[in-house]
Amino acid sequence: MNTQTLPRLAVTAGEPAGIGPELLIRLAASSLAANFVAVTDRGLLERAAARCGASIELIDDDGSDIPERRPGQLRLHHLPLGAVEQPGHPDPANARHVLATLAEAADGCLAGRYAAVVTAPLQKSSINDAGIPFSGHTEFFADRAGTDVVMMLASPELRVSLATTHLPLSAVPAAITHETLVRVLRIVHNELRTKFGFSAPRIAVLGLNPHAGEGGHLGREELDTIIPTLDALRAEGMQLLGPLPADTAFVPSQRERYDAVLAMYHDQALPVLKSEAFDRTVNLTLGLPFIRTSVDHGTALDLAGTGRGDPSSLIAAATMALDLVARQRAAPQGKS
Repeated sequence: MNTQTLPRLAVTAGEPAGIGPELLIRLAASSLAANFVAVTDRGLLERAAARCGASIELIDDDGSDIPERRPGQLRLHHLPLGAVEQPGHPDPANARHVLATLAEAADGCLAGRYAAVVTAPLQKSSINDAGIPFSGHTEFFADRAGTDVVMMLASPELRVSLATTHLPLSAVPAAITHETLVRVLRIVHNELRTKFGFSAPRIAVLGLNPHAGEGGHLGREELDTIIPTLDALRAEGMQLLGPLPADTAFVPSQRERYDAVLAMYHDQALPVLKSEAFDRTVNLTLGLPFIRTSVDHGTALDLAGTGRGDPSSLIAAATMALDLVARQRAAPQGKS
């Protein structure tokens, strides 16, 4: 790819009845130096622009590179809706449209047509209501690419990966196994090197129990599983801190010691991240052979159609994708 041309970023609009189409219009109005290719329906974007009171120039995408883009200019890979959207009211008739946009974005990245994909939020329940089993963006892209993946949420100040994601709290201890931790930590370690540019990543690993188990008095998962696993991976050369008590792992003096955190479950670390940087937090899928970033919020059905949605998270997701693409472009040829 010519480094003098703008990176081609595929951007999906997510749930047609949600906030995504309007956020995509706001993203296009930004001055970010990217060749944004909206993978969605033309009419959907035109109606979203009208609701936002924004001027938009939609150009059918021909796959070409461009050296610059004017704010408001947006390339389009048109994929028709199943039914005209009703803001705030998801329609299962559009489920196949949503999945088609994800497939085009993923396949386009795998084929080299796009440098990265940025996703707006979707409504999983609407896809399931159409009779299509669907767990989410992360699982869809992992299946499409045939890879193991890990969820990371990142702000400019903090990166957090998850050993387990959307599980009931009662199911978490059984899911924290040696095999799971090895798989997740190897992916995180590799991605911190290849995508983020850390030559020797430092990863802080949180304990599962309060006080990281307090020597077995508050639970044995640290003694029986987490510590032996960390020791084995340290022997391979990984720089791993912990297991650290979650209640002190995020104080400033600790943050200076690591580049990323591995939390044992969803709500163990994400409240810290979201409370300090909600509008700047980005969801990344690690382990894919391409760059995928996303907003860190839902479809905001109550705001859909009002034109008042805050595009900060989508802009942050696109900005991080551009940063990762730039690092990839700058890497020596033949290396990530």
